[in-house]
Amino acid sequence: MNELQERLAWRGISRRGFLKYCTMLASLMALPPAAGQAMAEALARARRPAVIWLPFQECTGCLESITRSHTPTIEGLIFDALSLDYSETLMAAAGHQAEQALKRAVEDNAGRFILVIDGSVPTGLNGAYSCIAGRSNLDLLREVAPKAAVVIAMGSCAAFGGIPAARPNPTGAVAISEIVRDKPLVNIPGCPPIPVVMTGVIAHYLTFGSLPELDRLRRPRAFYGETIHDRCYRRPFYDRGLFAKSFDDEGARQGWCLFELGCKGPVTYNACAHVKWNDHTSFPIESGHGCIGCSEPGFWDAGGFYRPLSAPAGPLKLAAGAVAAGAAVGVAVAIANRARKGAARAAHVTATVADLEKADGGER
Repeated sequence: MNELQERLAWRGISRRGFLKYCTMLASLMALPPAAGQAMAEALARARRPAVIWLPFQECTGCLESITRSHTPTIEGLIFDALSLDYSETLMAAAGHQAEQALKRAVEDNAGRFILVIDGSVPTGLNGAYSCIAGRSNLDLLREVAPKAAVVIAMGSCAAFGGIPAARPNPTGAVAISEIVRDKPLVNIPGCPPIPVVMTGVIAHYLTFGSLPELDRLRRPRAFYGETIHDRCYRRPFYDRGLFAKSFDDEGARQGWCLFELGCKGPVTYNACAHVKWNDHTSFPIESGHGCIGCSEPGFWDAGGFYRPLSAPAGPLKLAAGAVAAGAAVGVAVAIANRARKGAARAAHVTATVADLEKADGGER
């Protein structure tokens, strides 16, 4: 048993459980069956790469979500497979000791560390709206990012500016990608992001030495390749034209589609509907609230959370109308592909887990 497996066992996670988790992760990322085993082996032998975690204009909600990840937890990845050398929220050190830890981590791991950032970067007044130890977020990012191996923008604020960048954007908040232009960068949007997406990106990087396939917005395609609408369990009601008219009417009680109550699922790309939250327990639509589109750029300014996509107002009329038309076309394509994709995914996961159980010989 290697060191990582010993630490996982101490946390109550068996080898079999870890293999199943890696298999699930590989399946979610549309990787071949052997990738789960490769991922487990790579994590086990990885030289704990340094992680520097910088909080900028954020509310700590993203970190709160990530640290409540599935088994094995993100804390397990951080403390067992990674070396978290700097994180203001999680580290015990403070003041000068914390800043010395950051300086030492950057110098000792230059060109090798993973830089995780949550929160947007204020550029107004030369970055004076948000500072750490007397240095603006802007200056800190310009100093640290060039020495990183890869940059992860975690949450919608880091990925797209988020709520701090909402109109009229008094602090001049921008996305990390507006400042960091010459490094491998992945966006993991969401307000907050789904924990397993963060785990998957880190595991992919540790396994293959590269980021997973990204879409045009630099999001991992495996998790952001389909809309919420594509996988929503209320989709059959949408197809039949059955819509809740209010959050407490009979349609809402029967689980009808929330499109007319402002659900942005048809134009929001994320894995909420099939990965879900809180260890696969639920997601907002299942809890009776429409999707607010938090993993898309400018979601806070997109015409109102409770205004239907087909009835936009003001300057968003043309854009939202085009979006609604595109969603209608997407519906036809999704219907044709939905059953085939679902069956293939289910068969893939079942077969792979069965192979692992057979190979394990029933190990607990």
